[in-house]
Amino acid sequence: MATATPWLAGLLGLLIGSFLNVVILRLPERMIWQWKQDSREMLELPEETDDRPPGIVVESSHCPKCGHQLSAWENIPLVSYAVLRGRCRGCGVHISLQYPAVELLTGLLFAAVAWRFGFGIETLAALVFTGMLIAASGIDMRTTLLPDSLTLPLLWLGLLLSLGTMFVSPTQAILGAAVGYLSLWSVYWGFKLLTGKEGMGYGDFKLLAALGAWCGAKAIIPIILMSSVVGAVLGSIMLAAQGRGRATPIPFGPYLAIAGWIQFFWGGDLLQAYVEWSTPKL
Repeated sequence: MATATPWLAGLLGLLIGSFLNVVILRLPERMIWQWKQDSREMLELPEETDDRPPGIVVESSHCPKCGHQLSAWENIPLVSYAVLRGRCRGCGVHISLQYPAVELLTGLLFAAVAWRFGFGIETLAALVFTGMLIAASGIDMRTTLLPDSLTLPLLWLGLLLSLGTMFVSPTQAILGAAVGYLSLWSVYWGFKLLTGKEGMGYGDFKLLAALGAWCGAKAIIPIILMSSVVGAVLGSIMLAAQGRGRATPIPFGPYLAIAGWIQFFWGGDLLQAYVEWSTPKL
């Protein structure tokens, strides 16, 4: 069973990755639509229903270009994209590489989770952690939004799991959430007071608070350092590939998620390796 668990988790990850693609694409649209509805309610304007975006669970998948409804065999993770050669069967338009990329990434990370934790409740919790980070990162990359509907449940789940000391103690989880939020909140306001500009969004504060709840207060500095390095390297590569200048804003959430995931799984090993490397050899 132990040998099969990573393979089964990987297959599950492919299926979950297909659903995460729907979340990444539809959740921001529904958020924006709801904001407009709330604004119309505040202004006492009639509610608009014609432009209601599709739901995340109920409505079936379809081509955003021609509206072609995808059949069951067109929804098989990775396989359908390869068989269709990356094009819609209805209109022939190119299908975004995001779909197979998210499916493959989710499958690989789910397999890594099962390999790391084995078969048990810790694995289930870590799979939820991983899936929510993938969804939040995908949305942030596309829209520069980090939905509260993802970051806040992730925060509260980390705090609740700490009651049983599943990954960190309650003290570490609470301090991690507080330090994570306040650290980026302080940077945000310091940067804004000095420059008059907003360097990041409130979603980044909440995401780091959630990572602190899962990884503990001791993980905040490593996460910030790793995310800054990863963001500087990958962000520069992306801007250069797109021909954009350094002044172009880039989402910080995906780099926080990458650093947080690494810290969650190998934080202790990385710290031990650093201590051994930095200790003078006699």
